[in-house]
Amino acid sequence: MNIKGLLLLPVSLLYGMITSVRNMLFDLKIFRQKKHDVIVISVGNLSMGGTGKTPHVEFIINFLKKHHHPAMLSRGYKRKTKGFKIVDQDDTSATVGDEPMQYFNKYDRVPIAVDENRNHGVVELLKKDENIDAIVLDDAFQHRWIKSDLSILLTDYHHLFSQDYVFPSGSLREFRSGYKRADIIVVTKTPVVLSPFTRRRITSEIKIKKHQKLLFSRIEYKGLVKWNNVGQITDDIKVSTTILFTGIENPYPLKEYLMNKCNDLIFLPFPDHHDYTEKDIRHIFDTYNEAFTSNKNIVTTEKDIQRLNISPNKEILKNLPLYYVPIHVVYHDEDDKIIKDSLSSLFEK
Repeated sequence: MNIKGLLLLPVSLLYGMITSVRNMLFDLKIFRQKKHDVIVISVGNLSMGGTGKTPHVEFIINFLKKHHHPAMLSRGYKRKTKGFKIVDQDDTSATVGDEPMQYFNKYDRVPIAVDENRNHGVVELLKKDENIDAIVLDDAFQHRWIKSDLSILLTDYHHLFSQDYVFPSGSLREFRSGYKRADIIVVTKTPVVLSPFTRRRITSEIKIKKHQKLLFSRIEYKGLVKWNNVGQITDDIKVSTTILFTGIENPYPLKEYLMNKCNDLIFLPFPDHHDYTEKDIRHIFDTYNEAFTSNKNIVTTEKDIQRLNISPNKEILKNLPLYYVPIHVVYHDEDDKIIKDSLSSLFEK
């Protein structure tokens, strides 16, 4: 912990105590969890973000939709609407949030909904579609008003919760001990090759409980998609210079990936869930024009494209080679079978 973190430690302890009292009220059943007549899978973090939650939710949806009828429910972070809403073709990231919009653009037969009241959202989803047999709750590890059938906790390989502190000294939303509520803990964004030694070291550090499984996943990128050409993945494009702009918490895997696709990477960071202003877009435009080569492109994330699409100034970039990178989750070795078996077993009870 740095000096700033030490100075903020009293505030972190107070913040952590408040969340601990809340959790204790749930544990003592003073606050009651509601069990719905549908399988509920919760995916979330102990940290404020940056663990790769969105592609892990997509992994679950991709697996379930082969034999089941799943839906996804999110609070719709930073949306400008309230209440329950099923995402449709008239929505944007402004009305439902960037992640729900991303899910909607990928899954035409999976109901995607938003509601800040998750219990109400589940009830409304089941009213709208009686065939739904599973609901994936996005970013819901701290949302304890719903009883989950499977709780999945994500932690970044480069920033494990076991090495972090409660906000504002660190990035945790609650004390580390909260991990005990999870059924499955996934260490995300691991290297392509995960050595047995590394697996043993992390397993020893996290100290899972008897009811828990510890799994490891990595990020995989597959080509580029031209802006406004959704779904058509091109082959990897080798250029001299790439201008990368992102508004996500931890862009380092994407930076590492793109460094192998160009000679020079110019990185323009923006805050997480950033709404792009005219000034931002002109900065991206000017950075591209000032790059001293004709063999260049602009790249961003799939999530950032959702927010760029609603900017009234997006036309500034319309004639430039702008791409986004689809992201996929791959589980290591036997972990792939374990996560799929865990999901399948929910329907056998």
